[in-house]
Amino acid sequence: MSTTLQTTQQELPQLLSLPGQAWPPAPAGEVSRAAAPALTLLAIPPIPVGSNPVGLAFAPSGDLYVANSGSSNVSVISTATDTVVGAPIAVGGTPVWLTVAPNGNAYVPNSGSNTVSVIDTTTNTVIGAPIPVGNQPAAAAATPNGNVYVTNFAANTVSVIDTTTNTVVGAPIPVGAQPVGVAVAPNGNAYVVNRGSNNVTVINTATNTVVGAPIPVGNQPNFVAIAPNGNAYVANIGSNTVTVIDTTTNTVIGLPIPVGNQPWGIAVGPNGNAYTANRASNNVTVIDTATNTVVGAPIPVGSGPIAVAVAVNGKVYVTNINSNNVSVIQFPPTLSTINPTQGPVTGGTVVTITGTNLTGASVDIGGNPATGVSVNAAGTQLTATTPPGAAGPATVTVTTPGGSASLVNGFTYVLPVHATSLTATPALAKLFPPHVYFPFLTATLTDQVTGLPVPGQPITFKAGTNVLGIANTNAQGVAQVNETLTLTLILRNGGYDVTFAGAITPSAILSPSSAHAGVIEP
Repeated sequence: MSTTLQTTQQELPQLLSLPGQAWPPAPAGEVSRAAAPALTLLAIPPIPVGSNPVGLAFAPSGDLYVANSGSSNVSVISTATDTVVGAPIAVGGTPVWLTVAPNGNAYVPNSGSNTVSVIDTTTNTVIGAPIPVGNQPAAAAATPNGNVYVTNFAANTVSVIDTTTNTVVGAPIPVGAQPVGVAVAPNGNAYVVNRGSNNVTVINTATNTVVGAPIPVGNQPNFVAIAPNGNAYVANIGSNTVTVIDTTTNTVIGLPIPVGNQPWGIAVGPNGNAYTANRASNNVTVIDTATNTVVGAPIPVGSGPIAVAVAVNGKVYVTNINSNNVSVIQFPPTLSTINPTQGPVTGGTVVTITGTNLTGASVDIGGNPATGVSVNAAGTQLTATTPPGAAGPATVTVTTPGGSASLVNGFTYVLPVHATSLTATPALAKLFPPHVYFPFLTATLTDQVTGLPVPGQPITFKAGTNVLGIANTNAQGVAQVNETLTLTLILRNGGYDVTFAGAITPSAILSPSSAHAGVIEP
């Protein structure tokens, strides 16, 4: 069996293969060879990139930069649309992993030409000449002060680049055999994974000197990532495990964590979960770094997943070296709160919903789509404008490419309160002798908010404590009762009163109102 992966352009270096290993390209249409029960969390179809993609890193803009080792260029993916933008950026020979420095420039180790290319991520152009480093540079990591640490796989050293001048500073730092992955912990130390010597070297980046003895880990360790708690997670290709290092003591914590077959890449997301790209089982394992246990079943991706990166919004991007694409994993949304929790039935209330994995969300309230949905960069909060709805509680549902979640009866539609006015016309009568000139008492009900008459509502006519009659308002808001038989009561009480007790309609709550009318003689 061949000891290296073959490409259409060149043979990939030893850096990207292991003794006795070769994986043929997946058959057309194949998505996964994973045997374990799998989650289906691929948000979109895989994104085609260049040949044999390996490393990937995010720029300040949120764009994702992918090193294509087989085509010697870098693809740029807009994570807003999950599509490739622009033409590939040509770099040196066999670019593998890469990093983005605090100044926003991407540093791309070119394993085939022993250099590092620098890309201005604001213009997507290469800056200056390639920077010479050691033999077969593999991976790179940036420190907060801006220096970039580059592992040299065949030289067993680490080169340091000053990103203000893009020059190498000092002599190469000797580490273990075949260094690949490197990551910088919160304490400022760089952790260098030595695949050939099965250990991790610690470098004090303030002095660029090695700290203590190498830390033994698993078999053929390849990459390392730092969790929010400061621990370093090392993916061991040969033992199918992840080793956890306490960076405050530089000692191994607990037992190795079993993952998929041949984990090459590892990354930790903002929520603290770690993700391993399991190259030989074509899937991704999720580790809860709070408990150092595996979460759920492996997630199938493309053929030969080799590196992984997690966006600030929690979406996971995985390079598939055999299928020349990037898989996108988006987990289902979770919902925590909505504020405010009520608004008018007419809609138009701007609500804020909090949760996780909200990127790409649409919102339904009571089965009707909300408008103006906007999600923050972290995917933890969105705003939306409520649609019109029926009075009462309504379920709020958020749907993303990763799934749906609901707040049952999370929002209540309430009717607006409309003040009403009631007017009454005086009784037209002769006092002595009593005589009715117009046989009806008349009251008119008006909605003071809309200015419109209110039809279909009962109006009570009284003289003192005596009910003269109850009548419903007509289309003009007018109610009438006959005064002929009640004239004596009206005269005795100096007129009559009308009252509206209030009502709830499909569009508003109508408040009560009343009026008094006297007696006049024409």
